[in-house]
Amino acid sequence: MQLRCTRPNCPSPVNHFSDLDDPNIPQPLKQKYCSACRMELILRGRYLPVSLLGQGGFGTAFLARDFDSPTKRSCVVKLFQPPVTLTPDQMATAQRLFGKEAIVLERLGLQHPQIPNLYAYFPLLVTNPLTDKAEELFYLVQEYIDGEDLEKILDSQGKFAESDVKRVLKAMLEVLGFVHRNGAIHRDVKPSNIMQGKDGKLSLLDFGAVKEVTAPTGIQRGPTTICSPEYAPPEQIMNGTVDKTSDLYALAASCVVLLTEKSSVELRDSISNQWKWKQHAQVSSEFADILERMLQPNPRDRYPSAEAVLTDLKTLESKASGQGARTVQVARGSSGGSFGAASGSGPSGGASVAGSVTSGGTIVSPPQQSPPIQPPSPPAAPPTPPPVVAPAAPFSMTRFLGNAAFSGVQGGLLAIASTSLLGTRAVGHIAWVVMLAVLGVLQFRRTIEGMDLVIIAAVTSALVIFFRPLHKILLDAGMAGGLMPVVIIAVMAGCGMVILAVVFRLIFRVISELM
Repeated sequence: MQLRCTRPNCPSPVNHFSDLDDPNIPQPLKQKYCSACRMELILRGRYLPVSLLGQGGFGTAFLARDFDSPTKRSCVVKLFQPPVTLTPDQMATAQRLFGKEAIVLERLGLQHPQIPNLYAYFPLLVTNPLTDKAEELFYLVQEYIDGEDLEKILDSQGKFAESDVKRVLKAMLEVLGFVHRNGAIHRDVKPSNIMQGKDGKLSLLDFGAVKEVTAPTGIQRGPTTICSPEYAPPEQIMNGTVDKTSDLYALAASCVVLLTEKSSVELRDSISNQWKWKQHAQVSSEFADILERMLQPNPRDRYPSAEAVLTDLKTLESKASGQGARTVQVARGSSGGSFGAASGSGPSGGASVAGSVTSGGTIVSPPQQSPPIQPPSPPAAPPTPPPVVAPAAPFSMTRFLGNAAFSGVQGGLLAIASTSLLGTRAVGHIAWVVMLAVLGVLQFRRTIEGMDLVIIAAVTSALVIFFRPLHKILLDAGMAGGLMPVVIIAVMAGCGMVILAVVFRLIFRVISELM
């Protein structure tokens, strides 16, 4: 039997012991030691780590066997392993989070079938072979779910269909509703933390980031801040503040990634915090509206609870059923939320599975059967809906700065031209302001954008440089005419406008967060 050493940075962690393969091996087990670092391999005399499952910023997970159980059941052993760069205060915070995972799993796991059960939580005192000093390692043992997480299924099968994402959403909303009602917030919902077992059941994993609702809202920033920025809402990324709606945001972000098979970096504008995903997915407008509300940057604009989202989902399903929409009943285990569908009956009279997920995580959809033909009846002509104008996508940071630079350069050139032709009197200033306002409106309405801005700036520069009356003000001021003075003024004006735009953008974001 293979045993895996759990000591951090062990040079050769894999060990083999043939006597452990004996089904009649006597109990209690005789301790085994790592051949490379002399670490104890059998934890607490019963847990035998056999392979590495994964490693994160604060811990390592091992697949293990519990030799005290009648079936020698599989389980997950998690070793608390924070970064060595943590300060003592940060280390204490990280250790508290690890201990809180054990508390939450013990409190919630036994009450909900989609949260892993806690089996044990214990420290182990070991000797560091390099320093010959005693060290304390902390372990957590929990239920092992045999299956694949949704991130791996996405990698293997591609985009999820809307119906499959709805099943994921409903199943996780039920779990999060239970978690929130019991005074906790998960804080790290993402596809890799949603596991689909071989029985089709969806479970929510990794409660190491859990936060009590009653705890202070602010948390320490830095290495102990727990979240996945790809899915976390703006308030959690900026200052660590979370509430129930933060989990809903992360769940919706996960659903959008599953629908589009694109990363959140491709879908979310980091400046406006708006998600632009609908053009990459085939999804009904009603379901898209639900996800959009969950993804609102301001927590007050989101659904207030998981139950509120479930209510809208049920209303959407009832409406679809009332309109004669074809629906598929989900094949569910005790907790529901599995991929696939049950329809009809098999030769033996039992229900036959019409769609299921293979062990590799691929959704297999059966050929669609045509519904029974009904006598035609003349349908009432529906009223023609008014045309809907889609809102323009928000400016990206590059486009925003480019527009600001164009406005500054063009403003400098127009200032030279207007004061040269009309003088420095009020009429010259008014003409300059009017021309700038017209340019601003055209940019805002996107009548001119992209290469239009470059062409306009180039034409204006050429006119001001080569048409003497348009740079007369520079000659009157004792400057030589031609290229250099005009370019210097235009560049300085462009840089000034960019700086001003960035400052106002930052002020706007701060005010938006406070309101």
